[in-house]
Amino acid sequence: MTATAKLTQSEAVCQLIRSEILEGQLLPGTKLNIKALEQRFDVSLGAIREALSRLSAEGMVIAEAHRGYRVSPVSSEELLDLTQTRVELESLCLAKAMKHGDLEWELRIEAAAHRMERLQAIPSEEEARKTQAWNQAHGAFHEALVSACPSIWLLRMREVLFAQSERYRRLSVPLDTDHHRDVKSEHRRLMEAVLRRDEAAALKELEAHFFATVQIILRSPQLA
Repeated sequence: MTATAKLTQSEAVCQLIRSEILEGQLLPGTKLNIKALEQRFDVSLGAIREALSRLSAEGMVIAEAHRGYRVSPVSSEELLDLTQTRVELESLCLAKAMKHGDLEWELRIEAAAHRMERLQAIPSEEEARKTQAWNQAHGAFHEALVSACPSIWLLRMREVLFAQSERYRRLSVPLDTDHHRDVKSEHRRLMEAVLRRDEAAALKELEAHFFATVQIILRSPQLA
């Protein structure tokens, strides 16, 4: 097998395992049997190890000495630290995007918001937010907001934090049964503040949006 083919295999497996973690098919703390993964995905052992190594670097899994890999656990302490760090970094990206964004940037945001809202309406807001299509649209919306940020490194670090936050955010959807959170309005207020270049209002909406998720997730029995 060539190095390129091996890399392609590892990338594909990495994406599959990451998706299973984000979608809750692989729960926090689950032990990952390398041999079982090799057989299930029908790829080489080297590709599995490379994929797990990359996921470990992302923080999606943890390597345990002489014990293999395990899906990273979740905790209230990590959630609060992660969210505060994400607010600070994403605020930097968003402020720079509002300063440098042009008409094309505005149109990207509006198009992403439109797609997300249409998907969210079918069949209902709560059910839609459990679907892969809406999750992808949601990620595209938040990415569009910061896409005019000129700092590649800030955007790269933002991607890492976003992926980690997704693990927690998706825990919140089935828990949101009492408060019936109006996510559509949260996104709409954030977008409107960004498009009118009101930095103070946009950053306030951003922080409130992120921490609204935190308050719901803190009720999860999966948190240590």
